Amino acid sequence: MENVNKFQIFIADSEENKRLIQKENKCDIADYLVAVACGAVGGLVDIFLVGTPTDSVLGKWTDAQVDKAVMNFAGMLGWNPKEKNIHNVNSAIGYLEKGRTNGFRGFKVNYDQRKPTDVNNLFNIAPKTHHMMSLAHSPDIVGLFFSILNQFTSTSSFVANGKLITVATDTFELRGGNFLMKIMCGIANWFGHLMSDVAGSSGSHKRGTGIVMPFYEFFGFCKSGNFSTQNGTKALSEIAMQAFTQGYDFRFGLTQMIPVVITELSIRLIWSLRQHFQYNKPIKDCIPTEKHNDLRMMLLLGNGILCVMDGVDAAIRSNGDTLNLFMHLNLIAWFRLIMLVFKEIFIRLGIKDKLQMEIDAFKRINVVLQDYLKELEKIDIELFKKETNQYNNFMVSLNSARNEKDLNLLLLNIYDELGIKKPWQGDFDQHMSDKNGTLVFE
Repeated sequence: MENVNKFQIFIADSEENKRLIQKENKCDIADYLVAVACGAVGGLVDIFLVGTPTDSVLGKWTDAQVDKAVMNFAGMLGWNPKEKNIHNVNSAIGYLEKGRTNGFRGFKVNYDQRKPTDVNNLFNIAPKTHHMMSLAHSPDIVGLFFSILNQFTSTSSFVANGKLITVATDTFELRGGNFLMKIMCGIANWFGHLMSDVAGSSGSHKRGTGIVMPFYEFFGFCKSGNFSTQNGTKALSEIAMQAFTQGYDFRFGLTQMIPVVITELSIRLIWSLRQHFQYNKPIKDCIPTEKHNDLRMMLLLGNGILCVMDGVDAAIRSNGDTLNLFMHLNLIAWFRLIMLVFKEIFIRLGIKDKLQMEIDAFKRINVVLQDYLKELEKIDIELFKKETNQYNNFMVSLNSARNEKDLNLLLLNIYDELGIKKPWQGDFDQHMSDKNGTLVFE
């Protein structure tokens, strides 16, 4: 009965979730003004403080934070520099690349080719371009996949001339006593190598030597297009590569996230405060989730304002140069806006709602199963086995009965073995022939 009640609660909650998602929370004029204002603040931060990799004010701060993260990571692995190198990120990068103390060998990989001769002159590659061309250097699920693949198969995978090219490398053996441990070691090696590259190399710690933003490597496949630049027309892949070598990398991606975070957090915060203090809603109903149509519209509008300001600023400052336009665009903000648009489309079409209901259903079922498991854990397994064996023995005995007399004897024996008190005394036939005899069941 208790579990039935839990399922009833689940159904009620699911209906409530559906009602919250589908109800018409409409924005008022204040909501629109808040969204526009927050988006404008984010846009101003993007224009004046983010800019491009070469003149970014906030970029200097994010670079410093990345350097600090690299040094802390190296310190966790045994990097113990001399006093003069205590704040030298180059020393930390060199330690992660090669390792020198405490038995640490560094995060060496087999897919770190940097020159045309390293890839049998199949395509042009250079120290400043190999981080974008090598798929295993990408800080995303694609990079993780190709890193594990390359480490297991002693190969390197590159995007060159708009194509995926794989080259054989020296034999590379992953540590680990079994397949699972080799996978884990491969993941650790991938992450550690990215940490050694995210701030540049030990010999060239500067802009244009880090790693790409997540999924930026796909620009390498975009060979189409003839975009005007100061050096003639170029394909989108060439523009993206040139932008990367000039500092449009992972560190600058962190810088670009700042106006996006400012816009989103300010909208969510103001929306929550209005719901609680202006409309007197309980705290649980003021959590800024996608169940609220008005909040989703505010986020769309705010991010849209940010992207419009970013696009107009990039167009004005580009002077017709596509590379300059690309360098000024905030790809993180545009990616976030596209994600919000697609999410809204899914919700409007009911796809998101159904998917969320399925997820909620599995969560509720999991709760009920957990309760069943707790009850099962209370069962005395030894007693259960004993009772099961008794039952099986009784069934074998009953099946061996040849006539009614044998069956009666077996049933009486079962009564005795189970310790069940019989409702009559003495012989059953004599007891039943006595007019004053009664059957007493206890």
